[in-house]
Amino acid sequence: MFQLSEQQAQEIVDKMMADIPYNINIMNEQGIIIGSGERHRVGTIHQGAVEALSIGKMIEIRTAREYEKQGTNEPIVINQQYVGVIGITGHPDEVRPFCNIVRTTVTLLIEQRIAFEKQTYENNRKKAFSDLLLHYTGMYSQKIKKEATSYHIDLLVKTTVLYIKSFQQQEDQPSNWLPYPWFEIDEDSYVVLIQDSANISPCISTLYSHHPEQWIAVGTSHANIATSYQQARSAMTLLLSLRPSTQIIHYDEVAFIAQWSHTELMQTGNSVTKLEGYSDLLDTLQSFIEHNCNMSDTAIHLNIHRNTLQYRLKKIQQVTGKDPRQLLHLIELTYGLISLYK
Repeated sequence: MFQLSEQQAQEIVDKMMADIPYNINIMNEQGIIIGSGERHRVGTIHQGAVEALSIGKMIEIRTAREYEKQGTNEPIVINQQYVGVIGITGHPDEVRPFCNIVRTTVTLLIEQRIAFEKQTYENNRKKAFSDLLLHYTGMYSQKIKKEATSYHIDLLVKTTVLYIKSFQQQEDQPSNWLPYPWFEIDEDSYVVLIQDSANISPCISTLYSHHPEQWIAVGTSHANIATSYQQARSAMTLLLSLRPSTQIIHYDEVAFIAQWSHTELMQTGNSVTKLEGYSDLLDTLQSFIEHNCNMSDTAIHLNIHRNTLQYRLKKIQQVTGKDPRQLLHLIELTYGLISLYK
């Protein structure tokens, strides 16, 4: 059963008393005042509330007593359960017109809070499960298999992971238009799980139709979801670092360089980090690699003169100590660029 906390009750009281010219009390399911315009009453038993809960309907107190004031006390019912009582202090004939307004408003506020807390719980539960699933190695336990079915995932079937970046979340959640299991990784990143390879292209088309600015990295179909996820993440690193002209990359097409990027080759500092303060030089290096060191194509892509491109390549050499026009130096710069975006 839902239970109001003192903080929640007091917040509701404060909101309601900004519009209602009478003192308001909120009592819990035991008749104890947990929110009131008269703070000193919090924690005390309200006999009118106890009586209202016992008979299940509103009680009017017309004559003030030692521990009771004039007013109305009406049970708060949520999901057919009494979760508390709302009381308004004043002559019943004066405060009665406010009873339904206050009770309805308080009920709505409580239901909104319940819905919010339920959604928060579900989001946290989903996040915890996705963290487990995307990093789990070995045989899946029956518990994990069972929980996976609640997200329409069959862990006995091979899965392809799509890693999505620069996903600007809109009010239309992916669950409203994406018929595949998906998980939010961080603020602008998602993963989508595809268990039928025939659905990969339709899924990508659907994603682009809603958010054409995003980048997508595709892992291989694998019995272990964590393996496909790590592949997709590695491929995404190449998209972020090398910035090829495409917005989609498949791990199986770049497996060698993706695996190469995971090796620890740098014994000293990464020279490419020296370019972080030069966005034009980083763009130039990325474009130069993308266009296979072709000066004309690179200059056209960057919309600069060939002489300007020559100047920038020499500047890269001055800053990093590595000449991108020399093959072995370019290999080292490429590795450093990928390492920069890990």
